[in-house]
Amino acid sequence: MATFYEFGLNQEVVKAVTKMGFDEATPIQNATIPTALEGKDVIGQAQTGTGKTGAFGIPLIERINTDEDYIQGLVLAPTRELANQVAEAVTQMGRFKGVRTVVVYGGQDMRRQIRDLKKKPHLIIATPGRLMDHMRRKTIRLNQVEMVVLDEADEMLNMGFIEDIETILKEIPKERQTLLFSATMPKRIEKLAQTFMKNPQVIAVKSKEVTMENIEQQYIELHEREKFDVLCRLLDIHTPELSIVFGRTKRRVDELSEALIKRGYRAEGIHGDLNQAKRDSVLRKFKTGLIDVLVATDVAARGLDISGVSHVYNFDLPQDPESYVHRIGRTGRAGKSGVAVTFATPRERDHVKTIEQVSKKKMTKHPIPTFEQAIEGQQNLALEQLRSVIASGKNDGYLEAAKDLLQETDATTALAAALKLLTKEPDATSVKLTDEAPLRAKKRRSEGGGGGGKPYRQRRERSDRRSGGRSDERRPFHFSGKKKAPQSSKRA
Repeated sequence: MATFYEFGLNQEVVKAVTKMGFDEATPIQNATIPTALEGKDVIGQAQTGTGKTGAFGIPLIERINTDEDYIQGLVLAPTRELANQVAEAVTQMGRFKGVRTVVVYGGQDMRRQIRDLKKKPHLIIATPGRLMDHMRRKTIRLNQVEMVVLDEADEMLNMGFIEDIETILKEIPKERQTLLFSATMPKRIEKLAQTFMKNPQVIAVKSKEVTMENIEQQYIELHEREKFDVLCRLLDIHTPELSIVFGRTKRRVDELSEALIKRGYRAEGIHGDLNQAKRDSVLRKFKTGLIDVLVATDVAARGLDISGVSHVYNFDLPQDPESYVHRIGRTGRAGKSGVAVTFATPRERDHVKTIEQVSKKKMTKHPIPTFEQAIEGQQNLALEQLRSVIASGKNDGYLEAAKDLLQETDATTALAAALKLLTKEPDATSVKLTDEAPLRAKKRRSEGGGGGGKPYRQRRERSDRRSGGRSDERRPFHFSGKKKAPQSSKRA
């Protein structure tokens, strides 16, 4: 495999990619990056787990001219989670070059997004519905976009966004470069490519089978409100030397790390909003054992090479199996065994199955641990600490005090009292975490999918109602300024 130096990339881009932990290009990156750098259109047919974000993100960042203050690149993604994930990755890739990136999606404060857009970004990451909102308001103008990426095009088809994408592409100059990535190629996606792409190079890469035999993979089915107490019990039972807890969003990481500290755990969080000095400080504490629980987003933990991580906890399910593989790969290194525990709500069962299908490894379902098991775990830790002190022989200064104590009580009672003092009993301090919406598993349509518009519209409206209008809402699009009445009364 090629290294990123071999692609002739800007040194600032290579530096950023290397610092993210990427050493060699994956097959999809190896095939896509040179072609994209030549300005050719690309259809990348690749499953998650192949490194496709780097395949389009690296040439996208490379080709942006930071001396110009207009939107040069656009990435469309089907969900807010994927949009956030892509935005965090490309922001890291472009940080040394000075590329300004803004992410926009439904459910986020529009005024905040407009403020961010006034800072003249070079690159927009967006979900289709919210992008069209900004196009109507003229807060985003696409008349100078030179490079467009459609990420997970088949999923956008499944979610009913195909007409939106066609409308968006018609507003972008025809003299552009288009990269389309899709795990499957339904006829509607093929038609989209024929209409909007110029002699695209087709690159197909299969996902490698994930084999991590030294990592025990478990999952626990539970409700959102139960997650935090269950995490605390698991930390008390497992007593890991070093562990990483993954959250889906920056807000989740902040709230979770604060809650763990409140319960007495030595924890800190890292995510994309931290400056490099703070990030380095947190990682230094983790590596030296000053903290033993690191809470992180996917991108923030990318490239971490820290020995001694025995447990990984997926507090929130990752958006895709690629992220799951990267997450659990933080443990079980250098031939050591590791444990990966994943939390899934009842509505996320299908998403667990999707991860298992791609990783080709079953997770073992475990019951919710009990309060008594948590106490037992801490008692075992206290016993190990006592045995360690006895074995060291460094307790001479306490022998006289122990003899005096044994004049007052029997040895069993004295030892039980010592164990009680050493045992950290589960803390029930009340904490409040903001709920995260459950993920939907990807359901691939048949090869003949993508017929008329009505099924997509119905599916989209059901999705909007389920999420209380917080999803990436799709509204009728009109440059004339006249708006039709929304088709769903619950749409924001």
